[in-house]
Amino acid sequence: MLTIPPGQTRCAVWGSPVAHSLSPVLHRAAHAALGLTTWSYDRREVDAEGFAAALEALDESWRGLSLTMPLKEVALRAAVEATETARATGAANTLVRVEGGWLADNTDVHGIASALEIVGCDLTSDAVSEVVVVGSGATARSAVAAVAGGAGASVASRKVTLMVRDEARPETLAQARAAGLAVDVVPLGEWPDADLVISTVPAAAGLSLDTLPTADPEHTRVLLDVVYGEGPTPLQRGGQHRGWTLARGVDMLLHQATRQVTLMTGRPAPLAAMSEALYAVVDPVWGVRTSAGGR
Repeated sequence: MLTIPPGQTRCAVWGSPVAHSLSPVLHRAAHAALGLTTWSYDRREVDAEGFAAALEALDESWRGLSLTMPLKEVALRAAVEATETARATGAANTLVRVEGGWLADNTDVHGIASALEIVGCDLTSDAVSEVVVVGSGATARSAVAAVAGGAGASVASRKVTLMVRDEARPETLAQARAAGLAVDVVPLGEWPDADLVISTVPAAAGLSLDTLPTADPEHTRVLLDVVYGEGPTPLQRGGQHRGWTLARGVDMLLHQATRQVTLMTGRPAPLAAMSEALYAVVDPVWGVRTSAGGR
């Protein structure tokens, strides 16, 4: 278990933009449930250019940081230690104070796997043979890691298609191939006959849905759009219309945060308390804010 510094213990979420982040809602609820009365959790606007100086300025009262875009790659480079997941994905959404600096982890992988598990998508099953990941950035690499990590002995028979506007990032291709996955790349809107789609791009990406396959009782298909906060995306509406099972971006958010809480506090995360706090301020289906809670 981590040794907690005396006095106030500080945590925060950094990113740019960051005002939309619901991480304070989740972490503050966890601290309250765990009785950590001297802990605080805030948000701060930090861009990639200002990250190194901001991190260097933190004193020993700082225990952990949650990182959103565009900081996930620079955060990993700043760490003195990194988990296997962070190294495999080349990205970190979590920094935790350790001796001599910071430990980097990527809890988005756990969040994605948990959101899919909630709707019955078993990544250890051979039924998930073809996966489309929309995008090829840091969050896309988290999606690839979740797919590869759940494949077990069947990984060689699982294919991942990266759907991108221009060219797929070489590090994402390399990660998928190193994991033993078969890999393909297609332009936006050219849909293969996939069992699972994980979209990591903004809702305004302009995905064509003309060839999105239709699900039926004989072939269940699952869609996870990690975007939340502004109602159903065009992709979610299209998937719903074609009978796809929709996993929720807010469930990914919740479960990546539970792993962060455990890393930062050294205690099991209070899932029930965090879930109650989250769904008090957002719609549980689409993640749309219902109040200004947590600002």
